[in-house]
Amino acid sequence: MANDEVALAAAPAPLAETTAHERPAVRALPQLRYLLRSMRPRQWTKNGIVFLALIFSVGQQYHLSEPSTWAPKLLESLVAFACFALVASADYLVNDIRDVEQDRVHPRKSRRPIAAGLLPVRTAWGAAVVLAVAGNAGAFALNWRVGLVVFAYSVLMLGYSYHLKHMVLIDLMVIAAGFVLRAMAGALAINVPISPWLYVVTALGALFLGINKRRAELELLQDGAGDHRKILDEYSVELLDQMAATVTAATLMAYGLYTFTAQGLPKNHSMMLTIPFVLYGIFRYLYLVNVRKEGGSPEEVLLKDVPIILCIMGWIATAGIVLLVARD
Repeated sequence: MANDEVALAAAPAPLAETTAHERPAVRALPQLRYLLRSMRPRQWTKNGIVFLALIFSVGQQYHLSEPSTWAPKLLESLVAFACFALVASADYLVNDIRDVEQDRVHPRKSRRPIAAGLLPVRTAWGAAVVLAVAGNAGAFALNWRVGLVVFAYSVLMLGYSYHLKHMVLIDLMVIAAGFVLRAMAGALAINVPISPWLYVVTALGALFLGINKRRAELELLQDGAGDHRKILDEYSVELLDQMAATVTAATLMAYGLYTFTAQGLPKNHSMMLTIPFVLYGIFRYLYLVNVRKEGGSPEEVLLKDVPIILCIMGWIATAGIVLLVARD
């Protein structure tokens, strides 16, 4: 990976003025490596939302002591995860192709293989088609309802790449809808009902991340924000701060109500023990965005920020104990 960074950093300046397909052909192995980077495997962590339905079904419909009850469902959830990873990577490729000129004026995104001219546009288009077809085909093979959700996600993200991301506020809501579709597919994959509260919390959580990502971009790019992404001209730090405050409060309230009222959770309300982890995770992310000027890439924070990683692990452990031990 370090060699890739050196190659990107050493790319000559005039290269940024040419299109990717005008560059000489590169060898197959580096091309595959650049393709994999453009697929953004680190962002596949977002698709972990599909496992929520399985997690909250443990102890209610499936028991860890009986692998025959949950092992097939875990496999189905993994397939749903893989399908979303494929179609999401296809969308990332399309998005990078569409935004190649804007990415070249971004201090970090200019190093992406397509923007840097290291991955030909024709190759990226071909890979995007293959990934999208494979992801949708796999989803329909798993379950026709999952297939419809994954197809709806694919269409929504294609619309986002071409038009919806240029519509103020709608761009953030589309991102949130994508996360809700992931949660829905996870429930449909294993054929279990899921609390409407969880959909609400998922949507609000996604809005929280999207709003703060926009804020981090404005802080990073300053007056040049609109040159990278036109929609950023429609936002201000003050507006995003107000939106973040509203969504933060709504997210905490929705999650709190979920732990008290959702069907399938312990009737003794012991799920409320997970609230401090959610509260800390939200506050920690706000700290990273507003004080340390990080948070422009939520997936990077998820993989690198130790306090947030420990917070997530604590939430999983506590939720697991509640669901397995504290049920009435």
